[in-house]
Amino acid sequence: MALLVLKFGGTSVGTVERIEAVAERVAKLRENGDDVVVVLSAMSGETNRLTDLAQQIMEYPTPREMDVLLSTGEQVTIALLSMALEKRGVGARSFTGNQVQIRTCETHTKARIKEIDGSRISAQLEQGNVVVVAGFQGVDEHGNITTLGRGGSDTTAVALAAALEADECQIFTDVKGVYTTDPRVVEDAKLLDSITFEEMLELASLGAKVLQIRAVEFAGKYKVPLRVLSSFEEGAGTLISLEGESKMEDPTIAGIAFQRDEAKVTVAGIPDVPGLAYQVLGPVSEAGIEVDVIVQNAAADGSNDITFTVKRGESERAREVLEALMPTLKAHSVSVDKKIGKVSVVGVGMKSHAGIASKMFKALADENINIQIITTSEIKISIVIEEKYLELAVRALHSAFDLGDPDYEADSNKP
Repeated sequence: MALLVLKFGGTSVGTVERIEAVAERVAKLRENGDDVVVVLSAMSGETNRLTDLAQQIMEYPTPREMDVLLSTGEQVTIALLSMALEKRGVGARSFTGNQVQIRTCETHTKARIKEIDGSRISAQLEQGNVVVVAGFQGVDEHGNITTLGRGGSDTTAVALAAALEADECQIFTDVKGVYTTDPRVVEDAKLLDSITFEEMLELASLGAKVLQIRAVEFAGKYKVPLRVLSSFEEGAGTLISLEGESKMEDPTIAGIAFQRDEAKVTVAGIPDVPGLAYQVLGPVSEAGIEVDVIVQNAAADGSNDITFTVKRGESERAREVLEALMPTLKAHSVSVDKKIGKVSVVGVGMKSHAGIASKMFKALADENINIQIITTSEIKISIVIEEKYLELAVRALHSAFDLGDPDYEADSNKP
């Protein structure tokens, strides 16, 4: 008998029929003798509907009242699922974040979990009940309702699994699990049986949208085995866990991530003086603009160019900040290139295998793809290229590292 924490997102509980399907899945687990805690998001579209209502009243709604409003979405789904379970003869009790006592900081709309009191949940599990918990929400020390921001229900599930010392936390989504890359770009992308926290964290930060970064960080910190699987199809999904001994000898690359929404900003001709990088990047950061890849080049005449990437939507704001600083920086120019993309290969096997970079660069050279920027970490190599070559680069690298599903051909020939 295992203790499982299951999380279902908005698409999985988007209709009464889908809530009934979730109830069937949970009822089967109870029949097998497993203890089950279920974390739910609001129905798909509900958060947007509530936000729209608020903005009809106020252009910029009060964060505290937004938390009160948005937290109602999950209350609907937890009550309905509990009813669906009771109808099947399965004991169930629903709890809001406040009732469970998911205690958070006081930051409304993007609170952080501080601690969880698992006693009420444990008491219900001992009575043989399924516990259904509202994701995305908590309560601060003053009793105010708080919400956890984007991906908050994933974080709730992982935090509960850690607090309850669950055997596994299962995140149900509308995909089968974690793939070697986006199947919409590479048709023979392979569903991974397993991946390390380290790899998943890199992939999530680089644009893979299967899991939110906060949830992966939490799971890695508290060593919670995490599984991603489909709400709509049977299958074991992908297990995300600690790096094992065998993993280091497994295929060197776990997956390929890519991001289209990038822009490259270059400040050219700056005199080479100490503190140069801070003079350029400090004001950009203070403007609330997140900087990603950074490269500094020195010219023969003693001047420097600093190039960095930002989200495309923030590139013009970055340009404005830097153009205002040009007299102070004594820079020649500030330029923005919005037609770039970033491609990254990720894998813990890089730690023990040489030649990854050369294989990557050869694959791109064979396709006549020019690399503009290169950045590396212990388990990742990222490159910036022209956006029009992005999908070609992903397919070339996927092939070069033999990441394709060997059964794809057979599947694709089925009627």
